[in-house]
Amino acid sequence: MKLKNKSKEDIKNFDKFFLNKTEEVARNFINLHNKKFSNNLLIIIKTIIHQLRKGGKIIFCGNGGSAGDAQHLTAELVGQYLNHRRKPISAISLTTNTSTITSISNDKNYNFIFSRQVKAIGKNTDILFAISTSGRSKNVINSLKTAKENGIKTILLTGQNKIKNKHIDFQINVPAQRVDRIQEMHIFVGHIICELLEKDL
Repeated sequence: MKLKNKSKEDIKNFDKFFLNKTEEVARNFINLHNKKFSNNLLIIIKTIIHQLRKGGKIIFCGNGGSAGDAQHLTAELVGQYLNHRRKPISAISLTTNTSTITSISNDKNYNFIFSRQVKAIGKNTDILFAISTSGRSKNVINSLKTAKENGIKTILLTGQNKIKNKHIDFQINVPAQRVDRIQEMHIFVGHIICELLEKDL
């Protein structure tokens, strides 16, 4: 869409179109997965809390926009979300150390940038929270496999396609196909988890 000759009204309608699309996905997500999502989320929250109370941490990973989400959610937990007086929640993102990521990519393979880190710092009290809009990113799949091999609980936050993988303990699916709609719901889900963790911890 060329904006050069567009009026303010055209742009307003364009904005409304995108807002409606996001709202549609959000409503579908809530309506289609209401009970199932709530039950699944409750189990996930209990599992995360159980791991944290054993001295574990949440390990986030993802590519591109999902890397941004991994860092965002880590910041919410280590820093603060809504409760300014709570203690920090133990979390780390595997997407932030560029020296580690580039050295693994250069010396070994980009497909191992997360799994190598999981093997290095992961403990069986941890929980791996992998984010992938497609659910098929090789480096994410490898991280899930390595985590399970080392007794680490795993969560995959992904799009509408159910990923069949024995290394995934919990899966949260967003009913959308477009990457941007999926990502919008990913941070929505992430914020719900952050708030629930704050309240329970």
